[in-house]
Amino acid sequence: MEMWERLAYYGVRVVMPIYIAQADEPGGLHFSQQQKGTIYMIWALIQSLLPMITGGYADRYGYKRTIFITVWLKIFGYLLMATQRTFSGFLLGVVVLATGTALFKPGIQGTLAQSMSKSNSSVGWGLFYWLVNVGAAIGPPVAGYLHGKGWPWVFYGCAAIISLNFLMLLTYKEVDSGADKTSDAWKVFRETLKNIWDARLITVILLLSGFWLMMYQLWDLMPNFYTDWISSTSFVQNNPWLPTSWLDFKDPRGVQLKQENVLNINAVCIVLFLVPFSYLVARMKVLPAMTLGILVATFGVLVSGTTTSLYVLFLGILLFSIGEMLTGPKKVEYFALIAPKGKKALYLGYINIPSAIGPALGAQMAGVLYGTRGEKATLALRYLAEKTDYAKGKTWDGDVASLSSFLGVSRPEAFKKLQEVLNVDAVEATRLLWDTYQPYEIWYAFAAVGVVSLVGMLLFTQRSKKWKDLDV
Repeated sequence: MEMWERLAYYGVRVVMPIYIAQADEPGGLHFSQQQKGTIYMIWALIQSLLPMITGGYADRYGYKRTIFITVWLKIFGYLLMATQRTFSGFLLGVVVLATGTALFKPGIQGTLAQSMSKSNSSVGWGLFYWLVNVGAAIGPPVAGYLHGKGWPWVFYGCAAIISLNFLMLLTYKEVDSGADKTSDAWKVFRETLKNIWDARLITVILLLSGFWLMMYQLWDLMPNFYTDWISSTSFVQNNPWLPTSWLDFKDPRGVQLKQENVLNINAVCIVLFLVPFSYLVARMKVLPAMTLGILVATFGVLVSGTTTSLYVLFLGILLFSIGEMLTGPKKVEYFALIAPKGKKALYLGYINIPSAIGPALGAQMAGVLYGTRGEKATLALRYLAEKTDYAKGKTWDGDVASLSSFLGVSRPEAFKKLQEVLNVDAVEATRLLWDTYQPYEIWYAFAAVGVVSLVGMLLFTQRSKKWKDLDV
């Protein structure tokens, strides 16, 4: 059930940055990077904060009933995203989808937490995380195929995929949560808020928030960064076996490997290596494993975000994936182990808080940083305004938002106009903008957050050795 849900989710997630904000994407929404940041912020907050509440309700009212409701919500969300092209309409679809996901997570994870013990939880959560990434690995090629039929079909296809969980529910045997079934809804809400006020729990949540702020940029920002700056033409030429659905024929620099298939290396690495990796680190304590994961992932982000080489990007994604394999499953295991009896889904709802705070703040950072200092279309407009005579003697006020009206050139046409004015091809224009504005520097900010989380986790790990209940 998790695999189907993730297949549909990542089928949409991996291409949405392009659909929402890529300036020259045919059929895309062409929203600004800041608008994209707002969408992703709201998505993250709803999807990952609601489980703090819905986890308690899943324990109280039953996992199977909760999952049934979520499938309907997610179908409706995908259909709205397929049909709405205004900012508010598309955001509504995202909100409905995020709400469905927020209900789905505690039901599935609570079932697993009740079915495992401390002796097998490391391998069990590793297998769960593996199946999540099986769905995530299948999603991008499916999305690429559906995209070939038109953008709406990506969302229609994912709605059909998630509906398969109605059939899976017929095979589901309800698992008792051990929670008090007499509690009313208000009492469940009060208990949820009361249990979180633990200084040590809040500390871990904040430290992991920094890690996930950095991590999510591989999925939320890198698609746009890759499409703008990284060339894979030589790789495509040297690998004629590549399916045409994996290729982008409209890039003016030449045929490119689509970003979703490149970033899919992350999910493929986890599918191939997570199970043996889980066995290797099964004896490793949870907090040291997460600390090592943050360190490796930070290096991965720096390598990935500061290159125009596809091969160096591959290395960065590999490092990033190793860090994720160390941190992701261990994070879930940690919260499951420290959860009191009858509160498994509740605590596994808390685990989603870092996935709300981090990606939400990261989305806003990315919207501002990439929208002003990283996006190729915006930098093309800046170059026209700052370094050519295209503005005919007028002086630009320095506000990026006014560039299009100041120059009379839209974002979708900006890069093409720069080539015409300078009389250069797309490859030379891209290199000129890269060297002039150094857009890779935006990744330093995200890596810095990762370093802060790393230092904090090192200090917390040392401190936790004094607490027997948290020395895991």
